[in-house]
Amino acid sequence: MNPALHRLAVTAATVAICVIVLGAFVRLSHAGLGCPDWPGCYGHLTWPNAEHEVVNANANFPERPVVGHKAWKEMVHRYLAGGLVVLVVLINILAWKSVSRWQGHRTLSLIILVLILFQAALGMWTVTLKLLPIVVMGHLMGGMATFALLLWLAFRTGIRGYYEPNLSIRTARPWIVFGLIILILQISLGGWTSANYSALACPDFPLCQGAVWPDADFLEGFTLQREIGADYEGGVLDLPARTAIHFAHRLGAIVTFLALAYLGLRLIRKTSLRRSGAVLLLLLSVQVSLGVMNIVLGLPLVNAAAHNGVAALLLAQMVWLLHRSTPRQS
Repeated sequence: MNPALHRLAVTAATVAICVIVLGAFVRLSHAGLGCPDWPGCYGHLTWPNAEHEVVNANANFPERPVVGHKAWKEMVHRYLAGGLVVLVVLINILAWKSVSRWQGHRTLSLIILVLILFQAALGMWTVTLKLLPIVVMGHLMGGMATFALLLWLAFRTGIRGYYEPNLSIRTARPWIVFGLIILILQISLGGWTSANYSALACPDFPLCQGAVWPDADFLEGFTLQREIGADYEGGVLDLPARTAIHFAHRLGAIVTFLALAYLGLRLIRKTSLRRSGAVLLLLLSVQVSLGVMNIVLGLPLVNAAAHNGVAALLLAQMVWLLHRSTPRQS
């Protein structure tokens, strides 16, 4: 057990989920290009605010005039992400200065540092490549991966990192691993849906455009490599391609629901795992409800951002279950 490293990892994981939700809020409010340059905003450390600053910014970036409410959202997100980078650096300093019994956490801390630096590069490319979908999706998945690894570090450095898993959780481990893989794939589909502005391609529910199986162009919808230099704000795909992406996300939601619901029901039958199973089922129910509400209500901003946040919480619960089922560290 390493109390200092544990507390720092918990703090960093908390900041990470805030970055994820705020990033979703920025993207969904169409503020991803609120600052057309990086790392500053129209050449400023914050964003143009005074009248003369706005005039100069508009002159320097005529293709993207200043929109104040978009610029400040983007910069707040960048600064919060920067704070997370600082926390991960501190984690590495503490991990590498620790005594020998904590050396097992050094590799993980270093992996998180490399990942978050790559995340920073993806954040830059998100702006400079004008919301290229594969970069936007990669940025989301990198954020989720950073959050998951920080949680793993927090769990393994806490007191429960030294508990031997009981028989009930050990026998459920294959289903936990399977459910985690399915959830990661579904989050990726959600990221691709958002990056291609396909969330409203099917405005009805449970049907899609009035059909059980709508007209969809899966080949075009899932072409990952796109032209460099085009402006992807608002999306460039036609309706059949967007429909394919949205419909695939719906199908993925069904598979994810069945896999995690089975796992939750399996866990809830065991006395020692009843709480974990109940939490998983609760989060799953909330996430499905938010997804349906996104369609029925026309993607309200707060609801859509919450959909991203609960996805992160589901991921956190699955990482916790994986930790509980993993043999203790020596």
